[in-house]
Amino acid sequence: MAARAIRSGVLALGAAAALCAGGCLQRTISITSTPAGAIVWLNDQELGRTPLETDFTFYGVYDVRLKLEGYEPAVTSRKASQPIYEWAGLDLISEAIPATIRTKISWHFDLAPSLISGPASPEKETAENDLVERAKKARSDVERGR
Repeated sequence: MAARAIRSGVLALGAAAALCAGGCLQRTISITSTPAGAIVWLNDQELGRTPLETDFTFYGVYDVRLKLEGYEPAVTSRKASQPIYEWAGLDLISEAIPATIRTKISWHFDLAPSLISGPASPEKETAENDLVERAKKARSDVERGR
């Protein structure tokens, strides 16, 4: 009888320790781009080059910037939405579960080639020709105004 009581006590103590230890909420944001290799800033903090993953602590809107030579910079904002298991009240249960709960938010960006410094293309040639024509017209307008 005493051995049974001791075993029950040890099991109860182990269960209580597991509940008190609680779980862990792991939050990451994954950022990719096409093409890869763009430098990423998240809320004005440089993180590195795509593809990358970073931990985060709060949900909400983030300012995102990507820059890659030969491509137009991407300047935007993205929202990290809070999952239901992290809503107030429910988050206490999530923290109490003796397991790691992972939240991964993925953002992808398609970078557009730069018309100024990018490789030669029909679009770049058309844009340069339009710019030259507008400059000639502006010069002609100024000279006629004298």
